[in-house]
Amino acid sequence: MSYLAYAVAAWLFLAGGLGIARSRHLVQTVVALSVAQSGTYVLLLAVGFQRGASAPIFGAGTPLKASGVVDPVVQAMTLTDIVVSATVTALLAALAIQVAKLHGTADPDELRSLRG
Repeated sequence: MSYLAYAVAAWLFLAGGLGIARSRHLVQTVVALSVAQSGTYVLLLAVGFQRGASAPIFGAGTPLKASGVVDPVVQAMTLTDIVVSATVTALLAALAIQVAKLHGTADPDELRSLRG
C-alpha cells in the first residue's frame, strides 16, 4: 500500500483550508474550497485502490472472480462527490458574483452591511 495518495489528499485538503482562511476575495475562497474538495476525490480513490484488480464489469463471457475486483461503491461515491462539488462551486460562485454586484466589493472585510 502506498501512502503517497493519502499524503496528496491531506496536502490538498490542508492547502485548500489554508486558502479559505487566508483569502481576501470571495472568488478566491470558492477556488480554495474547490481545491479542498478535490482532496476528497483523491482520498476516496486511494481507499478504493487495489493493485492488480480489474474493473467491476461482468458480462456473459466474463468469469466471475470474487477476488481481484475493485469495489464499485467507492467509484460511485467519488463520482457523486464530483457532481456535488461542481454544484456547490457553481452556487457559491454565483453568490459571490451577486454579492459583488450588490455591494460593489468582494472583500469579506469590507462587507459591513452583512454584519448583524
